[in-house]
Order: sequence, then structure tokens, then C-alpha cells
Amino acid sequence: MTDFLANAQLMLRIQQLQTRYVQVIDDDRMEEWPQLFTTDGRYTITTRENHRARLPLALYSCEGHGMLQDRVTGYRRINVYEPQCYRHQISALEVEADSTGGWRCRSNFLVVRTLQRGDMIVFATGCYVDRIVEEGDVLKFAERLVITDSRQTDTLLVIPL
Repeated sequence: MTDFLANAQLMLRIQQLQTRYVQVIDDDRMEEWPQLFTTDGRYTITTRENHRARLPLALYSCEGHGMLQDRVTGYRRINVYEPQCYRHQISALEVEADSTGGWRCRSNFLVVRTLQRGDMIVFATGCYVDRIVEEGDVLKFAERLVITDSRQTDTLLVIPL
């Protein structure tokens, strides 16, 4: 019973991290986004095609808080784009222990984008492949690999998936 409770608590904590991640993005609290990652955390978006072929080309990649914060600065002050918002749906969470003492996780995502006029489109679908570690008593992403199902993407990927 103790192992079951420990596993259930771990799953809940990982789901809470996933929920915080999408709420930070969907609620436009982007300044909190880098804090969900370890100091040297990595965030990468690639396509299913590139991932399967083991091609290193990414749509974009950030390593460490500095690059993640630059992404937020670009979003807030530099990029010019039509106002929009995302709504994420996440499902099918799988978790396994990692040899580094953290956890490897995989989940599916769907992102609907709503434009200022109210037009909605399915913006992206795919999966997250994560390495999650504990810092103190807080779970954080050491790595988040976003694998999109489509090889086509909007030319200005302003908001993280």
C-alpha cells in the first residue's frame, strides 16, 4: 500500500507541474514560465518527422534560464504579432524513473489558438517528452521536448507550446 500511495503522490505532483505549465501559458503569466525549469533546463520544439529521423534541427531551442527569459522578453517587447491566446489540453501521462534520480515523462497535447477576432484553430498537436527532477521539494523540468505531429507550423511561433 505504501508504494501505491507514493506512486499516486508522485503522479499527482507531476500532473500539478504539467497543470502549472499550461496555466502559466494559457493565462498569459509568461514571466513565471522560466521558473518551471531548472537553472540549466532545456526547452526544445521539433517535429515528429525530425525526431524520428534523429535530425537535430529544432523549430526553436532554449537552454537555461537566460534563454528562456529572452524568449519571454521577445514575446512581450520585440515580436510583432496579432494578439492571441492558447488553450492546452494534456492527456495520457506516462511516468518512469530515470537513472539520474528524476523521472522521464510523456504526455499528449492539443493546443487551440484563439485570435483577437475570436477565430479558433487547432494550432498544434503532439507529445511532450520530459525529464523532471526535484529541486528541494519542488518538481521542475530539466528538459521539455515538444514534438509536434505536423511538420508545418506558423511562421511566428510566439508563445511556447
